[in-house]
Amino acid sequence: MDSNKLTVVLGGQWGDEGKGKLVDILAEDCDYVVRATGGANAGHTIYLDNPDNPEKPFKHIFHLVPSGMLNEKPVCVIGNGLVLSLPTMFEEIETLREHGDKVEGRLLISSRVHILFDYHKKVDALQEEMKGKSAVGTTLRGIGPAYTDKIRRNGIRMHELLDWDAFEKKYRGNLEMFKKMYGDFEYDADTELAYYKGIVETVRPMIVDSAKLIYDELKAGKKILVEGANGALLDIDHGTYPYVTSSNSTIGGICTGLGVGATAIDNVIGIMKAYTTRVGAGPFPSELHDDLGVQIREAGGEYGSTTGRPRRCGWFDAVVSGYSAMINGLTSANLTKLDVLTGLDSLKIATGYKLNGESINSVPPSLDDLDKVEVTYIEMPGWKEDINKVRKFEDLPENAQRYVEKLEELMDCPVSSIGVGVKREDIIFK
Repeated sequence: MDSNKLTVVLGGQWGDEGKGKLVDILAEDCDYVVRATGGANAGHTIYLDNPDNPEKPFKHIFHLVPSGMLNEKPVCVIGNGLVLSLPTMFEEIETLREHGDKVEGRLLISSRVHILFDYHKKVDALQEEMKGKSAVGTTLRGIGPAYTDKIRRNGIRMHELLDWDAFEKKYRGNLEMFKKMYGDFEYDADTELAYYKGIVETVRPMIVDSAKLIYDELKAGKKILVEGANGALLDIDHGTYPYVTSSNSTIGGICTGLGVGATAIDNVIGIMKAYTTRVGAGPFPSELHDDLGVQIREAGGEYGSTTGRPRRCGWFDAVVSGYSAMINGLTSANLTKLDVLTGLDSLKIATGYKLNGESINSVPPSLDDLDKVEVTYIEMPGWKEDINKVRKFEDLPENAQRYVEKLEELMDCPVSSIGVGVKREDIIFK
């Protein structure tokens, strides 16, 4: 990692690719780990050694606090591009303390980050109900309504919490607006306001000008790691709209969500599962609708870390991953969960789409078109050997090596590391 540049870790598919594990590993050598986009709809899972039962490692799920917090060295920063649920953040802090991790002085919050309130969650649920069969399948964490407030310029930012009278007036005004829009729903504003008034002095020392902090620390030669949220195909501009998140989860969101220039970025690592998954509604061309899809889900533990919803599973889609590599300018990919495919006689890779009999070489903008594409596959032989303990690429079964090399070729992006298990040490660096 270049000490004068940012290294960015991004989701390369529909999210849930396993970003947290690589961030946790790279964070050991970093001074700062920062989040730029998303909210508590993101769930990054880290598995820690369990001395009492090595076969059942401890599971720690992050939603807002950057995953680097499990390392002793880095300071973690929540950037301006997030929508921040403070109660959720403090729940995570308490879990970290119970685990014995030091948080004091190691978690900073951008003064420009927008606050997500419980009324955003209420509106999220009301909107999904109103959409009926067209519901997006959100996590109901209030992400969309909070970002809507931001874009229509009536959001409440972190620095405003420090001026209580103005904060309360704006809060009550926003709540009244929502009640006019969605009906006079029952809501306990006084209790929520009492909570925020009670935490003002706790959060005051955590609030910083994060853009200036990052600029100064880069200039001083510090190592900074950026932890992306969600995935490329969930990006509000470049994803499978409208079945997307409400922020830019691709590389552009890093610049706007932190206040850094593009020239500050050195490495952009895309996290790609060795197969493909997605949660919620929306087209999924390579989806498996049979017992094999269920088998992969169970073997890979494919259940949402935020919602617990079962993930839809399918073959690796090189069209999707190549598209992601293109729009993110990936310098390399981290291929995760290769071990999940162990034992399959053969593997398929989606290499192209046909729409109305004609080949197309990218992800179409129309969901109707994406839903009806005919997928072109190639088939490769699988492997039976257990790869969980493998630590060198050349020690992988030959068929596993060929599979990885084919993915590199199809994505037009080198694979720099490969996950072969859930624990920190279960990784191969090429």
